[in-house]
Amino acid sequence: MEKSLESKFTALKAQGLSIDLTRGKPGSEQLDLSNLLLSMEVSPQSSNGTDVRNYGEPLGILEARELGASLLSAPIDSTLVGEQSSLLLIYQLILANYLFGLKNPWKDQENLKFICPVPGFDRHFRLLEDFGIEMLTVPLTGSGIDMKAVHALLQEHENIKGIICVPRHSNPTGDTYTDENISALLEAGKAYSEEFLFIFDHAYLLHDFLPSLCQTPTWELIKQSEVEDQAAVFCSFSKVTFGGGGLAFAAAGKPVFDLLIRQRASMIVCSDKPNQLRHVQFLKDHAGVIKHMSKHAEIVRPKFELAFAALDALSPDIGDYQRPTGGYFISYNAKRPIATRVIELCKEVGVLITPAGSTFPHFLDPLDSNIRLAPTFLGIDELKIAMDVFVTALEIAHQETA
Repeated sequence: MEKSLESKFTALKAQGLSIDLTRGKPGSEQLDLSNLLLSMEVSPQSSNGTDVRNYGEPLGILEARELGASLLSAPIDSTLVGEQSSLLLIYQLILANYLFGLKNPWKDQENLKFICPVPGFDRHFRLLEDFGIEMLTVPLTGSGIDMKAVHALLQEHENIKGIICVPRHSNPTGDTYTDENISALLEAGKAYSEEFLFIFDHAYLLHDFLPSLCQTPTWELIKQSEVEDQAAVFCSFSKVTFGGGGLAFAAAGKPVFDLLIRQRASMIVCSDKPNQLRHVQFLKDHAGVIKHMSKHAEIVRPKFELAFAALDALSPDIGDYQRPTGGYFISYNAKRPIATRVIELCKEVGVLITPAGSTFPHFLDPLDSNIRLAPTFLGIDELKIAMDVFVTALEIAHQETA
């Protein structure tokens, strides 16, 4: 280790830091934007006279379904309101297919497979792993999924049940899929099997913080490709209002929608309708959601710009990254197999980063090169220190393998 790097690393360790960069959580300033929800009084009745305090309305109250349908550009009749997160609704849909299936239960089949873009969302991988589903990985290109890789998998493998992906501000790369990319994916899956399931997790649908690519609503593209009966689109307010205290929305074609309803009917007596009404009164409508999210963007943008500046100062020989325009993450790719070492060095100093391999199924990054950073939770001053630690660790690990 060079003397200058060694002395810098020693000085950083001496600070006794305790900084957590592991999860993409909103910062306290972002949470403060929704504090009115904590004290709001709501009417005991929804607009159609439903008593929100009682049982009933398993698909959600009308005004909440209308809001979700407007966000997803889907019909109200094909949209339901769920709890907490899109992940929970997706889990319920996978479970429903596993137990019952659109035609045949997945549990009665062998060698279940799903296509997963990588680097990707660790919780998607964990979900599929729970059901023993083999994950076939495809790379991202910067503007969506590598369709050559998708076609190769579809030709090579039998019993691919579907794909799960984040088509806007993908976790962690920030990819926003072009309309052409999504349409090509829909046509390829449609040609493969009429039971191929498209799961679009639009967790960051609303989370632009810089000018971002305009997309045709995913549901519109699904309609154009005539695959409504094979598709489901999800989004949530997990990072719009409160983590675990927001609403989630799902839109799907009738067979998939009915299957999801069947599963939920066995699990949930009724949803939290007062919370649904509270959110509708707070956010009001689609335009109100966009206005609220612009306030998030003002808080988040400087943090990402700080992180960009720190990474841009690194030698391109060490690695590179794709600059996201929304979402919660930065995906850094080292040019040597040093991700595990970088994260170890950061931990020595007191900065925790998502474990190496987390962005790949079973924690197996074949190149040991991808590192996910989550800048949003920290304040500016703490983030500046954390990025200094990360950059120093990268330089040290890169030098060690020279």
